[in-house]
Amino acid sequence: MTTHIGRDFVPPDVPGKVTGEIKYAEDYKAEGMVFARLLTSPLPSGRVANIDASEALRMDGVVGILTADDLPPVAPPGNPPLASEYVTYVGQPILAVAATTEEIAESAIDRIRIDFERRDFAVDPLESLTPGGNNAYPEGNVLVRTREEGPEGTPIIGAEIRDIKWPQSAIDAMRTGNEPVGGEFTTEWSFGDIDAGFAEAAAIIEEPFVTMGYAHHSLEARTSMAYWENGKVYFHGSSQSQSANNAGLARMLNIDLADLVFINEATGGGFGSKIGPYPTMSVTGNFSRILNRPVQLRITREQEFYIGSARSGIQGWIKIGVRENGKVCAVDLAIVNDGGATGGGSGNSSAQHTTVCLQPEAMRYRGISVYTNTTPRGAQRGPGQNEMAAVLAPMTDKIAAEVGVDRVAFRRLNALRSDGFQGGSQGPVTSSFIAEALDQGRLAFDWDTREAQSKDLGSGKKRGLGVGIGYHGAGGRGYDGLLKMGTDGTLHIHSGVGNLGTYSYAANCRAAAEAMQIPWENCEIHRGRTDRHLPHSSGQGGSNTVFTHGRAMWVAAEDMMAKMKEIAAMDLGGSPEDYEIGGERVFNSSDPSQGLTYAQTAQRAIELGGKFDGQEYPDDINPITQLATQGLAGTGLIGVAKDNIPGQGQPPGNIVGFCEIELDTDTGKIGIVDYAAVADCGTVVHPKNFDNSMRGGMVWGVGLTNLERHVYDPQNGLPANTGLYQNKPPTNMDVPVDTIQQAVNIPDPQSPIGARGIGEPTQGAMAAALASAIRDALDGHMFNTAPTTTDMIIDHLAGNEYSTKSLKTNTF
Repeated sequence: MTTHIGRDFVPPDVPGKVTGEIKYAEDYKAEGMVFARLLTSPLPSGRVANIDASEALRMDGVVGILTADDLPPVAPPGNPPLASEYVTYVGQPILAVAATTEEIAESAIDRIRIDFERRDFAVDPLESLTPGGNNAYPEGNVLVRTREEGPEGTPIIGAEIRDIKWPQSAIDAMRTGNEPVGGEFTTEWSFGDIDAGFAEAAAIIEEPFVTMGYAHHSLEARTSMAYWENGKVYFHGSSQSQSANNAGLARMLNIDLADLVFINEATGGGFGSKIGPYPTMSVTGNFSRILNRPVQLRITREQEFYIGSARSGIQGWIKIGVRENGKVCAVDLAIVNDGGATGGGSGNSSAQHTTVCLQPEAMRYRGISVYTNTTPRGAQRGPGQNEMAAVLAPMTDKIAAEVGVDRVAFRRLNALRSDGFQGGSQGPVTSSFIAEALDQGRLAFDWDTREAQSKDLGSGKKRGLGVGIGYHGAGGRGYDGLLKMGTDGTLHIHSGVGNLGTYSYAANCRAAAEAMQIPWENCEIHRGRTDRHLPHSSGQGGSNTVFTHGRAMWVAAEDMMAKMKEIAAMDLGGSPEDYEIGGERVFNSSDPSQGLTYAQTAQRAIELGGKFDGQEYPDDINPITQLATQGLAGTGLIGVAKDNIPGQGQPPGNIVGFCEIELDTDTGKIGIVDYAAVADCGTVVHPKNFDNSMRGGMVWGVGLTNLERHVYDPQNGLPANTGLYQNKPPTNMDVPVDTIQQAVNIPDPQSPIGARGIGEPTQGAMAAALASAIRDALDGHMFNTAPTTTDMIIDHLAGNEYSTKSLKTNTF
C-alpha cells in the first residue's frame, strides 16, 4: 500500500495562485529599475543598414539603447537576441530601449529611424524548394549537417546553410499526392524491405498531407528582469525549466554558474516554447550589466506571437500497405518541414509516431527542413507526434476499411506493445499497453452501440465517430536527486524541476516522501531559485519529469536511508543491514525499540561530517548538484545521488481517444458531443492533476484539428493572425462539460513509482480522434490537413474546389 503515490494533495503554490499572492516575472521590481522595450522588424527579410537613434537618446528619461553590436554575434541560422546582418522574419527584435517608464521607452521607439536593405523572402517551404524559388537566407534555404575527419581520426560535426532545389516534377508530385521522385532530402532512414512489403500488401493507399504551424500563445509572455549585485546576476524569468536553464543562461551572460541566481517560482504556460533560456533573456541580462541598473523587459501579446516560438508545419506524402488481416507490412513517408526562420523541424518525430501507431514490418522515412521567413519554430506539445496523429488517423481508417477491419481492432492489431519498437532505430520501450487502453476505452465509450446507430441525425446534422492514438516519449535517465533531513525531522526536498503550472514539480517530489515513509506535512519542497540549492534536473518539457525525477528522487532517498542505517549501526551496534525505517525512525529489525528518530540521525550527521552532512559527495553528480550540495553541507543529513537505476528503452506516454461529433452540413460547424480518453501512463501519481492534464490536452487537440494555423500573405510576408482572437485557440466552451478520463494503471517496471508522463499525447489523442470523426461524418472524405476548418468543410459539401487550390502551408 502506498502512502503518497496515487493520492491527491494540494501543491504548495496553489494557495498563492488562488489568492493572487504568487509572483510571476513581471511582478518583481527593484530599486532604480528601468523599463526596456523592443523595436522589431517590419520586414520578413533583409539587413539593418543604419540606425539613427539620436532623437530618442535626447529624450528625458531614456537611459540607453542596446543593439546587436553590444552583444556576442550569433551565426545564422541561430536565433540572435537582436538582429542586424540577418533579419529573417516580421517581428524579429532589432534593438531595445531602456527608460525610466515604459511609456517613455515606447515613445522613444517611435523616434528611431532604421534603414533596411530588403531581401527576397519565402513563406512556403515547397515554394522555396522550387527551381528559382526564394530562399530565407542569402546563403540558402536548408541546414545540412557536415562531418569531417579531425585530428587522430576524431570526427568533427558541423552544419552549413545550403541552397537545395527540387526538380519541378518532384514539387508537382508532392502537391498532388504522389511520391516526390528526384527530391533531395537531408535525413533518411529505413528498416526492412519496403518493396517486398508493398508487393505482399492486400491494400495500398497513397496520400499527401499538410499540417499548419501555429504559435504557442503562452498566456504569460516571456517577460524578464535582471540586476547585478556583488558580481552576481539575479535573474527573474518566465521559463518552464529551472536548473536546466542555468548553464545556457550563464553562457549567454558570460558568467560562471556560481554567479547566477535564476528565480522562476511560477510560469504562466510554455507548452514547449520556454524549455530552455530564450534570446531575449540575453537582452535583459546584458542591458542591466551595461547600464548598471535593474532592467525589466516586458513583452507584449503581439511580440509573444513573433518571438514566442511556434509549431513546425509539415507537407508530406505517405504510402501504406497492409495485409488482408490488417497488419501493416510497409510504410513509405516523406516530409518537408517548415523550419521557420531558425530551422526547427519535427519530421523525424512524425515518423516516430507512425512507427508507434502502425508497427510496420518495413518502413522508409525521408525528411528535409526548409527555412522560411516566418516566426522561429520549436517544440510545441508533442512536436511532430501530435500533428502526425491528426493526419494519420483518417488514413488509418481508410486503409482499415479497404481490408474490412474494424477501426478500433485495426489499431489494436498494429499498436505498440511492450516488446515492440519506436523510431527508425527500432529502439525498445520500457512498457506499452495501448491494446489494453483501446479495450478499456471501447467499453467506457460504448463504441459498439454508437457505431450501430444511424449517422443521419436529420435537419442537416451528421454524426461522426472517431478513434485515435496519441504518443510521445515520456522520460529520461541520469539526473540527480538531493534531499536534506533537518534536525527537526523535516524532509527538505530540493527540486530543480520548473513550475510551468502542471504541478509535476510537486508530484515527483512525493517519490522521496514515499520512499522515506514520511507524512507529507513533514516535507518541504525547495524550488524556484538557484540559491535554494537545487540539483541538476531535466528541462520541464516532453512529459518527462514524473518518470525522470521520480527515479532521481528515489535514489536520493535510498542514499539517505543507507546513511541512516549506517549511523544507527555506528551508534547502536550491529551492521546497517540489521536496520529498517518506518514511523520516521530507523530501528533494529530484531528489536524495534533500538533505534533513532529521523531528527536524531540528522543531528548525528552534522556531528560526523563527511559524506553524512554533504561535505563529501559522489563523483558522478553534475556540477550544478555539487554546488547545491556544498551549499547545504553541515546543515543536516544529506541524501544525494545520480540516477543509475538499470534499464533501457524509451518510456512512452500513450493515450487513446474516442470522440463523437455532430457536424452541421449547412454551416460546416463541428460540435463535440462526447469524448473518452484512456491513458497508458503507468501508475497515476496525482489523480486530480491527471484529470486536468487530460482535459487540457483534449481542448487543445480541438485547436490542432479544427481551428489553429499560421497565415502569412505570400505577397508581402506579413502574418495575418498575430493575436489570440485571430488565431482562434479553443476553450472549455468547445468541449463537453463531462468527459471520460481513465488510465490503464499498469505500473512501468523501470520507474520506482511505476509512472510515465502523459502531458503531450493528451492533445494528440483528441486531435486524432476528432479527425477520424470528421472523416466518418463525411462518409469517408479526407481533407489530409490539420486543421480542417469550417470553410474547407463547406467547400467540400458544396462541391467547390478548396480555396488553396493545392496543399500548401502558411498561406491564404
